[in-house]
Amino acid sequence: MQIVCLDLEGVLIPEMWILVADATGTEELRLTTRDIADFDALMRHRIDILSRRGITLPDIQEITRDTTPLPGAIDFLQGLRRCSQVAILSDTFVQFVSSVMARLDYPLLLCNELVCDANGSITGYRLRQTDGKRRAVEAFRDLNLHVQAVGDSFNDISMLRAAHRGFLFRPSTAVSSAHPDLVRADDHDMLLRSIKALE
Repeated sequence: MQIVCLDLEGVLIPEMWILVADATGTEELRLTTRDIADFDALMRHRIDILSRRGITLPDIQEITRDTTPLPGAIDFLQGLRRCSQVAILSDTFVQFVSSVMARLDYPLLLCNELVCDANGSITGYRLRQTDGKRRAVEAFRDLNLHVQAVGDSFNDISMLRAAHRGFLFRPSTAVSSAHPDLVRADDHDMLLRSIKALE
């Protein structure tokens, strides 16, 4: 029996922080884990910018409420679920993605949580667990599941390396160049074919 572990942003849905950056005109929020490998440093950077600009969680939820999956993502996910168990392993935050998860028909999601004050200002975050993507893959392997994993960013690499087989989906040049041995897929059809070829 197998399970496929998918990153969420950049694989199934757009990068939420880029949507927020574009909607608020805050260029500094366009940085993602494709640009900064240290997740804690990236989050501290983001929280500082949100504080300085007065952008609250309700503001972000209004921006991301109508987010739609990437073109091809729904068909890909439906096709994948016909032949495999699927888990979404993401560094996103549950408060960002509840509406878009409904559009994906609620696959299993393991992600993180934001910490806010009474005014809705984001003051911190809680990780589900440190290096949670890798540790989830290792737990699935301990259950004797054959694990394939898909990601697009530096924060996905430990997950991809822990899986029986890892795939990069539309990675940046920096990510792809740093990990040239990982199989690369540039569209959802190619990705599904690659995963199915290893069943």
